[in-house]
Amino acid sequence: MRHTISVLVENKPGVLARIAGLFSARGYNIASLAVSETLDPDISYMTMVVEAEDEKILEQIKKQLNKLIDIVTVTDFTKREHVDRELILAKVNYSAKEKNRLEGILNKYAAKLIKAKGDTAVIEAVGEQGQIKELLEALNKFGVKELVRTGRIAMGSP
Repeated sequence: MRHTISVLVENKPGVLARIAGLFSARGYNIASLAVSETLDPDISYMTMVVEAEDEKILEQIKKQLNKLIDIVTVTDFTKREHVDRELILAKVNYSAKEKNRLEGILNKYAAKLIKAKGDTAVIEAVGEQGQIKELLEALNKFGVKELVRTGRIAMGSP
């Protein structure tokens, strides 16, 4: 099962390497990872989606993270109310005769056509994992040439 965990860390060289090493040494998988500065440039916010078959493994991951000196807090969103999003950029086959059909799909998923040139269009979309999956299935009908996606980002609900 996949779990979303946020980690506030001190913004110092090597912190990400230590966290990755912790996961690697114990054979845990990080399915996605997003890292950025917070309002405080000395603190970074990491959102990780981790594979954990059961609660014991998840608890072990959180305990090991909390032992690292550069960790400020660890939050497990698995059972907490939260908001999460992913971003994708996709290059798809594009033609003038299919423009209306493509725009209909983009409107349905609140996606945007960022740039079109020749027979290719670049699409941007932000949404929950399920929405992104549905959009990609719809875009496959046009032919996805290239896909780039961020890891999940998440925060607690207000």
